[in-house]
Order: sequence, then C-alpha cells, then structure tokens
Amino acid sequence: MRISSSLAVSGALLISACAPAATEESAPEQAKMSGLPTQVLTTETASTAEEEWGTFVEYFAGETAGTKDLLSGTARIKPGLEIHPPHRHAEEEFLMVIEGEGEWTVGEEVFAAKKGDMLYAAAWDSHGIKNTGDEPLTFVFWKWNSKGLPVPVDPTE
Repeated sequence: MRISSSLAVSGALLISACAPAATEESAPEQAKMSGLPTQVLTTETASTAEEEWGTFVEYFAGETAGTKDLLSGTARIKPGLEIHPPHRHAEEEFLMVIEGEGEWTVGEEVFAAKKGDMLYAAAWDSHGIKNTGDEPLTFVFWKWNSKGLPVPVDPTE
C-alpha cells in the first residue's frame, strides 16, 4: 500500500500535538520512557486480521511519550460493508480515507467520505464510516487517550 504525503504530514502533526515538548537533553530520556522508540512500523511487523467486512491491520497498540491506550493501523472495508455501526469511545480518534469512497457518520449526520478526507472524533462523540462504493475503502486511524489527563467520563452515565 502506498502512503500519500498528506498521510505522512497528518501523522507527524498528530504525533507532535500529542507528545510533550522536549529539549535536546531530555529527548533520549523521554524515548526510553515512552514504550515506543523512534522507528518505522512496517507491514511485515504489523498484525493483520481478515474479517467478514475486510482486513484490519494493527501497526501499534500501547503507550508513547504523550499517549496511552494508543491504537494505530489501517482498515480495508469491502464494498457495501462497515466494520461496525457508528459507535462511541473514550479515546480521541483520527481516521483518514486513503482509498475508495463511502459515508462518514458524525452524530446524526451523514457526509460523503472520499480519498484524502479526514475525520476527527472527540471522546464519546458518535462516529463511523461505511463503504458505499464499488471498490474497497481503506482508511488509516489513530485512537488514543492522552497521558497526564484523566480518561474522559461517558457523559451519558
């Protein structure tokens, strides 16, 4: 799978927004504490699962210097399907379509989803994506809670 430059930029922005500021002296120490040293996460080391709806690829699950409960990867959804209905969770999340077309659901609203579009879902906001096209829809995602902040409480409880 070829990753676009906009995907690389969005990932870099996400990482820089989540990670605490570091000085030259503290950066190596923070890397040791993060649980994830600087590295390239490859398709060969990722965990792949074939599901009824398509393919789920997990690149990383764990902690970084600024995040806990981080889950990152890709999903490739077959035409006419979705991974699950729109849902809610405590983590913030970004999803970016890198191939195909479909529909985003945000709350009660439905929007067209196409290559290059990105969704941000705040904690506990209902969101989802469905492939409405004739070809597979692939998206990359990052979902996390931030270190140093309490996990957001479900506002419906």
